[in-house]
Amino acid sequence: MLWQKKKKRKKATKSKAVTQTAPHQPAEELPQTTEPEEKEETPKQKKPAGKKCKKVLSPEKAFLDAFGRLTNRYRAWDVWRDFVTMFACSLSNPLDKEHRDKREALYLEIIKKYNKQEQEVFPELAAQTVLALEEDPEQDFLGSIFMSLNLGNEHNGQIFTPYHVCKLMAEVTMDNTVQKVEQDGYISINDPCCGAGATLIAAIHAARKQLEKTNLNYQNHLLVVAQDIDETVALMCYIQLSLLGVAGYVKVGNSLTEPMTDNDDKENYWFTPMYYSNVWVLRRIFGGR
Repeated sequence: MLWQKKKKRKKATKSKAVTQTAPHQPAEELPQTTEPEEKEETPKQKKPAGKKCKKVLSPEKAFLDAFGRLTNRYRAWDVWRDFVTMFACSLSNPLDKEHRDKREALYLEIIKKYNKQEQEVFPELAAQTVLALEEDPEQDFLGSIFMSLNLGNEHNGQIFTPYHVCKLMAEVTMDNTVQKVEQDGYISINDPCCGAGATLIAAIHAARKQLEKTNLNYQNHLLVVAQDIDETVALMCYIQLSLLGVAGYVKVGNSLTEPMTDNDDKENYWFTPMYYSNVWVLRRIFGGR
């Protein structure tokens, strides 16, 4: 028993000696207690310091932001009028040879009021308008922007009808489009007090949906006729009709005292680009409008 105790004591002493001499062993024999090294990020994993993802704005927000950059030196109404007029001229001039020279001179007269940096904003406004109507053709984009900027003339009753109301009216009234087209070859839609064109836009889409059910291309069978006493809003209507790709024309004038007639000199008429397509040119030659 005594020997066993001594033997145990010697083992304990030996173990203690090993423990005491362990720090003097070579470093590679020590157990690894350090944390594993972090792997370096590949170039794809690394994120640039301080760089944030650019937020994509809606066409409406992008339009208003660009428009705001022009209102530091000019009144909002003047900027809006100039934008609409120049945009309308740029849509009309490539095809309407009769009015080209006069409208080109008008365009140049307006644009020279702005410096080079300001001039670059107008194409941006036009691009956002095109983008908005491409994303959602069933809307009165310019009319809604116009009203959100408080540019309407309330004293003259210039308050545009909300688009959802126009859409409801169109769905109720546009119920015989296919029959009319089969009978006459086309259907005309008229608004003598068009504003920015919300009622016409809603009617166009109501007719389009009916014609597409019979595999008819609405662009070949819809003629839009519009008039408004206010030149700026009439041109807003003209722009939106042009971008929607429908044939038609807009007259600037009082529909009560200056209604459209066959004897008009067309001085204040704005014809959409589709109006000059072969389908509509031939239709006019052979007795259509």
